Amino acid sequence: MAALSRRRDWTLLILLAPALVYFLVYHLIPIGGMVMAFQDYRIIGKSPFVGLKHFKMLFASPAFMQVLVNTLIISFMKIVLFFPLPIVFALMLNEVRTSFLRKFIQSTTYLPHFLSWVVIAGIWIAFLSPSSGGANQLRGLFGLPPRDYMTDKSAIRWVLFASETWRSLGWDSIIYLAALTSISPSLYESADLDGAGALQKMRFITLPELLPTMVTVFILNMGFFLNAGFDQVFNMMNDSVISVVDILDTYVYRIGLLNMQYSFSTAASLFKGAIGLVLILAAHQGSRRITGKGLW
Repeated sequence: MAALSRRRDWTLLILLAPALVYFLVYHLIPIGGMVMAFQDYRIIGKSPFVGLKHFKMLFASPAFMQVLVNTLIISFMKIVLFFPLPIVFALMLNEVRTSFLRKFIQSTTYLPHFLSWVVIAGIWIAFLSPSSGGANQLRGLFGLPPRDYMTDKSAIRWVLFASETWRSLGWDSIIYLAALTSISPSLYESADLDGAGALQKMRFITLPELLPTMVTVFILNMGFFLNAGFDQVFNMMNDSVISVVDILDTYVYRIGLLNMQYSFSTAASLFKGAIGLVLILAAHQGSRRITGKGLW
């Protein structure tokens, strides 16, 4: 039995190896490069240590402050405002009793998650086209003039929110559907015997049982609060709206890779990572005080 157990463990470790290599190469080893934030980095020759010079430049930059505001607004929309939507969708889908209809809804809502943001951006740009897009054709039916959503500063953030919802709603609901299936049917049977209605069962059984999952997902999402989605923004951004959708990731890409200010862009990335860590710890402590549950 011991030999079989060791053989099984080695098999599982081999299957896990590609993921471990990925995180080692792309997430752990690059941490050593964060030292560039405290240097005047030079590709050739010695890079002198300059302390907090680049952080002071970062916080003194008006462009960075605008980028930070954009990131906070877009992240709030995509994390906080979006957070309850998969929960509501999972609760609604859980009430669908027709197997075929349930599987059809799941398949159609999961599919956008597997599309790249290049494809999704193309779909949404075509859909919102002021000349031939479906959105403006619907506006025409109501006698409204066409609107170019992709170049409208007041609309582009909501376009990002809507496209993120379309892509992630079904996929993010999977974890809540799994949590719903783990709830003991005896709880609902007891509630039926007590004469509880559907809303009462949701309030006193379903939501309390979902609470640990909701708390865990929310805390983990807080770690990505400053990660407003490089792929999405990069593919849907244009010169007309760059002032309201330019986020930390696109800023770092532009300053670091295009302008080759490696130390300055590394300082911005390190700031983003530090804030993410602080947010996770703060959300964990706040959750433990309010609900008694956290990540650990």
